Amino acid sequence: MANVYSRKKRIAHEIQKKINISLQHNIRDPRLRKTTISWVSVSHDLGSATVFVIFNGIQNDNQTSEEIKKRIKTLQAASGFIRYLLGKTMHLRIVPKLTFVYDQSLSHGIYIHELVNKIIREDHKSLIKNGIVN
Repeated sequence: MANVYSRKKRIAHEIQKKINISLQHNIRDPRLRKTTISWVSVSHDLGSATVFVIFNGIQNDNQTSEEIKKRIKTLQAASGFIRYLLGKTMHLRIVPKLTFVYDQSLSHGIYIHELVNKIIREDHKSLIKNGIVN
């Protein structure tokens, strides 16, 4: 069982690497230029892979959520070509079916960082107001 897991992990990492390279060199769509594959999750049978993407330069708010959806659709439309490129460069019997998903971990991390900074500022203001800190 450990060998299956490690093989699955290696394949996921290799898919991530190959798709990142393909997006930089083989995909000519300007909407996908600033796309980064953050990680890949491969199914146990290696028949499908969920590809988590980050779009550099896009913040996650109401205006850009539509832009994110458009870019995900664009990636999904190009998934056949990306699978073809993976098939040429990887030695797999079956190239996994790709599903692209927006990775919200970066935007969640930024949001939490901003909350922590806000709490620290408010706490510091409270300490100054109460005369505890200058």
